[in-house]
Amino acid sequence: MRVPSKHIHEQLATVFRAWGMSNAHAETTAQMMVETDLRGVDSHGISMLPTYDQEFRAGRLNMKPVYTTVRETVATALIDADASLGHPVSVYGMNLAVDKCLQAGVGIVTVFNSHHFGAAGCYSRIAADRGVIGMVTASTRGVTMVPTFAAEPVLGTNPLAFAAPAKRNEPFQLDMATTTVAAGKVKVYKLNHKPLPPGWVVDEDGKTVTDETQAFGYVFDKKDGGITPLGGTRDAGSHKGYGLAMMVHILGGALSGASFSPIRNRTQKPPDPHNIGHFFMAIDPKAFREPGAFENDLDQVIDILHGAKRADPNQPVLVAGDPEMLTKAERLEQGVPVPDDLMAQLRAVADRAQVPFVLA
Repeated sequence: MRVPSKHIHEQLATVFRAWGMSNAHAETTAQMMVETDLRGVDSHGISMLPTYDQEFRAGRLNMKPVYTTVRETVATALIDADASLGHPVSVYGMNLAVDKCLQAGVGIVTVFNSHHFGAAGCYSRIAADRGVIGMVTASTRGVTMVPTFAAEPVLGTNPLAFAAPAKRNEPFQLDMATTTVAAGKVKVYKLNHKPLPPGWVVDEDGKTVTDETQAFGYVFDKKDGGITPLGGTRDAGSHKGYGLAMMVHILGGALSGASFSPIRNRTQKPPDPHNIGHFFMAIDPKAFREPGAFENDLDQVIDILHGAKRADPNQPVLVAGDPEMLTKAERLEQGVPVPDDLMAQLRAVADRAQVPFVLA
């Protein structure tokens, strides 16, 4: 079923307000989740609402947070998110990093005591829309990545996003998991009853799993097995994805003082807040180049890439961000696809929140 994005926004904001969120935080969270769905990142948009509902009812989400600046310099800040959902504090953190970079050339803001924040690319795009370079990483609560040469998951999907502004072209927008696939995408395949491609998920013996229900079990329920690092196998470069995942956690987790899930699982109780960390960096090109010079160079690079000889005459050469913007244009016109299984879950969330269900 296709649902207009304005209805998704209304449903999300209504539920969040019913949970006790302020109007401003409810609107910000709904906006970021809708943007995620419009970009085609179905694993991190409205499909996350049932999970947030579970976290809220388990007492792990603070719906009325007060953010605290723990440390601050001209170019940096450390923010305590007060056990809140990650979207509002991430919009705040990225904008604060941009404000600082416009003064100091570079701005870095880290956040701890947060929760899931959706798609990292939505926050790096904030920087690009304000005319600067943005980079975002985050630690994760899930333990789903099986490191190269390991037989059990230790790391999460550990996202990395980067955006840079151009003049004539859309910003360059890289948004990626450091696993071969995001855990949420395995969930999406299960919701759609669609087998997984080989190499995404492995069992306790390191053998690939394609059945969507079995794969979901290895990612979300079982102790052994899980998602492969980006690359899939050692021969195909999984050690590179593994290394990138560690870099992401160092910046988003260790630098901010957020928890590392395997340690958290041994030292904290299940009802405790997740203490997820985020990292937001902004770089002002004008600190290095004359105004407009960076954007002009990036436009030329993007033009060259778009003009590269095609392997398939019917398939243009794209750069990071192109597929998301094409999907956004299509979904603004046609609506966001919502699988039947997810629709039933969303209706149940609305019923529990005692708010009208406006998606169908």
